[in-house]
Amino acid sequence: VEAVHLIADGKAPRIPQPKEGATYEGIQKKENAEISWDQPAAALHNWIRGHDKVPGAWTTINGQAVTFYGSSLLDASVPAGQELTIEGASRPGLVTKNGLVIFGNDGKMVLVRNLQFEDGKMIPASKYFSADETTALELTEEEKKIAEDIR
Repeated sequence: VEAVHLIADGKAPRIPQPKEGATYEGIQKKENAEISWDQPAAALHNWIRGHDKVPGAWTTINGQAVTFYGSSLLDASVPAGQELTIEGASRPGLVTKNGLVIFGNDGKMVLVRNLQFEDGKMIPASKYFSADETTALELTEEEKKIAEDIR
């Protein structure tokens, strides 16, 4: 109560905080969020989740920086999937119907749900190998006429 009254009266002491021992590290930078592959699955998961959404934990796949989002530990048998070589990883990842399965140095697995490429495009990790497939838009005759009128 006494402290509140001192503040209300404008008589509370003002002691500047010393700079020594301050722990503020500033905003995490993208270059510091690269994934180190020589660690157990739990550490990989914590690293990815700890950098989710900003700045995003990343690694290099096919010469391109790819950011991982939405990881979870996977405690099951190794799922079926298409192998994906990840630079620095001791074992290739697996693109499965549920996402990208990566392996820690302890052989345990982490499931990553979303990937973001350098150009900003984000895809579900399960669609990694089908990301480049595009479907041509086919217009009906009526839609073609409307499109021509708009032009």
